[in-house]
Amino acid sequence: MNVYAKEIFMTKFTPEKSKKIALARLDIVHQWLDFRKKSTNKLQADYNFVNLHNTSHSHLFEILGKISRGSLHRWYTMLGSTEDYIKLLPQYKYSKIDEYRTSLTDEEIKIFMSLLLHPNRLCIGKAISLTKYKLKEQGQSFIPAEITFRRYAKWFKDNNYDKWVLARDGEKALSDKVEPYIKRDASLLEVGDILVADGHKLAFNVINPFTGKPTRATLVGFLDWKSTALVGYEIMLEENTQCIASALRNAIINLDMIPKVVYQDNGRAFRAKYFTDDKGFTELGFQGLYSKLGIETVFARPYNARAKVIERFFKEFQEGFEKLLSSYIGSNIQNKPAYLMRNEKLHKQIHNDFIPTLDETIKMIDMWLNFKNSQPCPNSPNKTITEILESRKRQNVDINQLDDLMLATEVKTIQRNGIRFLNCAYFDERLYGFKSKVLIKYNLFDLTSIKVYTTKGEYLCTAQRVTETHPMAKLLGTVTDFEDYKQKIVKQRKLHKKTINSVKAYLSNDETKFLETKMIEESAENLKNVQTAFRSRLNGVYKSFKNNSEKYEYLIKNNSNDKWIEDFKQTKEYKLLYE
Repeated sequence: MNVYAKEIFMTKFTPEKSKKIALARLDIVHQWLDFRKKSTNKLQADYNFVNLHNTSHSHLFEILGKISRGSLHRWYTMLGSTEDYIKLLPQYKYSKIDEYRTSLTDEEIKIFMSLLLHPNRLCIGKAISLTKYKLKEQGQSFIPAEITFRRYAKWFKDNNYDKWVLARDGEKALSDKVEPYIKRDASLLEVGDILVADGHKLAFNVINPFTGKPTRATLVGFLDWKSTALVGYEIMLEENTQCIASALRNAIINLDMIPKVVYQDNGRAFRAKYFTDDKGFTELGFQGLYSKLGIETVFARPYNARAKVIERFFKEFQEGFEKLLSSYIGSNIQNKPAYLMRNEKLHKQIHNDFIPTLDETIKMIDMWLNFKNSQPCPNSPNKTITEILESRKRQNVDINQLDDLMLATEVKTIQRNGIRFLNCAYFDERLYGFKSKVLIKYNLFDLTSIKVYTTKGEYLCTAQRVTETHPMAKLLGTVTDFEDYKQKIVKQRKLHKKTINSVKAYLSNDETKFLETKMIEESAENLKNVQTAFRSRLNGVYKSFKNNSEKYEYLIKNNSNDKWIEDFKQTKEYKLLYE
């Protein structure tokens, strides 16, 4: 092998430290030979040179350390008549990248690693002590030193970090700590192209509007990927479709444009039929909300926070906003404030007990968002978040059309008193006489009425929610109660007469007169029954209510043990209004 070939070989396979040592040895040999030439006593010259080097703290000393006269002569002999520094390379036995030279036996390594890589994550010291104990129990006389185990553990962790993390922390940690991630280029996006949606459990208390007690609410937000601005959000007591729909609506109105893509959480509420296509509705000609708005949906992989830029926003939200509030309680046990700790009397004394309402919370969040949007945009550091946000192309979204598109759809069967939905009846004269299936569209923000369509999509009517009537409106009710009762009686007679008129062609005159007479008698009998039922309650405690919500609020205050409360809590109406 020629010198050039050797150079290539050594460059490829020799550590840089070894080459540095070999070159230093070559230099020190040259200096030694020059020093010897100036002296007649070669032996004394050798000792003087070695002493000068070992006390000089020169660059060569830092590499070679202390040397001896014998080392100089050995290196000179190794060189021969050449200047090939490769001959002066340290004769170390280097291990491969996946190997480690250790005095530990295979059995000792096996026992030690089985403890060190345990899912319960034993500390290194405990794994070493247990390994030594097990080796003694097996009758082994020589036990390696603790430092030997520690060096092996450090080498293994440094060179097998993926195995270390997977064994001790699991797949989620492997994905978060070891596996490479994809860095996305936000400069390729325009404002409004992608909205990222997720829910965040607030780390501070708010006043529950229904109970008046402190509680942690949920913020559902839609963040624009390009500008990193939270363009729409909603706060409710729990994450549900109504909250998400409201947040999306706010985002579209604030942006004045419909986004192209919504990248969102894989949660159950986001997966609801209200938002995504469902085969049953598709067959009837109806699609999910996102499809109706022309929005593509992408669901994040579960427990993959790094894929959602909104997670970084929520971290900043907690540090820059939530922790400044007096009602901050932390998101977990580890980060709860001192006043909630045991025996922290001083912190409890100086703590401010102010807890904001939902309205106050929204106002404070809006103020913080104004500050946040005035900061440099992470995707364009030379501009603020507001400046990037204002560069969007507005679409002049019609709010009425938007609300119509956001109506949820369900299949219902028309019953005697109209359509039963959320434990309420919805009725319109157009539904009288029908017994077929229909499609209803409803606005979760306004349940006073619903729109009714045929299964083919033809509009039928807008059915109003049927209100309950005062049991004795004429005698005990207000003018409004009596007028309500009178209008309902008139409507009953009108519908009854309508049916009679429509079937006259199929009946004789006598049969028609009989039906008209019976209608009058039945109306009088109904009025008599109402009066009788009312009188039967005069001896007890009785109160009329316009709706179930009013009855529930009254019973909670005056008779919380009433069985009706438990029955009402099982209904959809209760869950919609109070949960």
